Amino acid sequence: MAVNRVPVLKRCRSLGLEPAYLGYDKKSKRQNARAGKKVSEYGLQLREKQKAKFIYGVLEKPFRNYYEKADRMKGMTGENLMVMLESRLDSVVFRMGFARTRREARQIVDHKHVLVNGKVINIPSYLIKAGDVIEIKEKAKSMQRYKDIAEVTGGRLVPEWMDVDTENFKGTIKHLPTREMIDVPVDEMLIVELYSK
Repeated sequence: MAVNRVPVLKRCRSLGLEPAYLGYDKKSKRQNARAGKKVSEYGLQLREKQKAKFIYGVLEKPFRNYYEKADRMKGMTGENLMVMLESRLDSVVFRMGFARTRREARQIVDHKHVLVNGKVINIPSYLIKAGDVIEIKEKAKSMQRYKDIAEVTGGRLVPEWMDVDTENFKGTIKHLPTREMIDVPVDEMLIVELYSK
């Protein structure tokens, strides 16, 4: 499996992204060297795509597959794409506050700690549906790791499209999010323009 080993803050700086969107509370003190330079239209489109891929931890091929699937669905392609990325299991685990960062959420899913409707699912890209119940396995709940996570994510706002019981590490998806409910700073229209060339 390909792994992006670029330091998170460095990548955030190059994409002009706040580390908070990834769950990191650090800030980079350095300035981006290319900050004042004019960027071409293609450069802007590419940056938006790289931002979305970086935030959700998706590589190029699966990202293109998401785009093609979103294109076939009814409605706006860009909105469909963002909703699909947001409804990945690793993203939902992060949003529910069961992980400090998206990378950690991915690892928790990989380690078979997550149950979806009572079944163990260890595929981070598994797409959840409305009505799904997501919880951390009973055996894992008592681990020190989850106590630490609960301390860090306790004050985090839970999106309105999910119902979460933070003490028992259990949550229900009320309905899939709409684009307005997704607070990710990505202009999906530029991604659509890039792929539709």
